[in-house]
Amino acid sequence: MNQNNNLRPACFFDRDGVLNVEKGYIYRIKDFQWIEGAIAAIKFLKDNGYYVFVTTNQSGIARGYYTEKDVITLHDLMNSQLMMNDTKIDDFFYSPYHPDFKNKFKNLSHLRKPETGMLDMAFKKWNFKKKGSFMIGDQITDVKCAQKFGINGYLFKGGSLFKFIESINELK
Repeated sequence: MNQNNNLRPACFFDRDGVLNVEKGYIYRIKDFQWIEGAIAAIKFLKDNGYYVFVTTNQSGIARGYYTEKDVITLHDLMNSQLMMNDTKIDDFFYSPYHPDFKNKFKNLSHLRKPETGMLDMAFKKWNFKKKGSFMIGDQITDVKCAQKFGINGYLFKGGSLFKFIESINELK
């Protein structure tokens, strides 16, 4: 682990229910809708020197509802819309694994939150500073994942994501 003090911290967002309105297995562009304040929250974090990552369990892939390509296409759309607002998500990580479908993607079970596989991948690829990094999710598995990884996790229960971000200790 690099202890360089010049490294930037990271914010990890769960996707469904945090960045976009939860509608159940979102993969089609026409079904995607930003949560109130999400774009402003991402821009605020980026403007304040944070990496911004999405870490999302996508069991709809294992269930056969949609493909990995569909997830990547949706993530590309998200960044296209963010770039129109002079910001972006630095990277997206997703887990196609679900324990009810053990034969599919079983070698990727370490990626599914509350396991830390997606955060480990981000750390290896981006070498961010853990101190000051945090995760925002809408499920207790998101918070547990953050805790296992050694960062703070915050439970978002709706409303303005930007206002929620403003209340986070790491940003004060």
